[in-house]
Amino acid sequence: MEYMTTTEISKIWNISSRRVAILCEQDRINGAIKKGKMWLIPDDAEKPNDARKKINVIGEI
Repeated sequence: MEYMTTTEISKIWNISSRRVAILCEQDRINGAIKKGKMWLIPDDAEKPNDARKKINVIGEI
């Protein structure tokens, strides 16, 4: 398995590297490990949904 840094993943996912680090800290990226001060993320990891945004469900009030 290959690993990528928060900077590399942030470019692929089009979000900031700080946001990727926060997702790692919240254990929202499967397989992410911390090596010293650096997060290593599997290259096949999927971008988690943004929990900060509410999703409107049709039919609910």
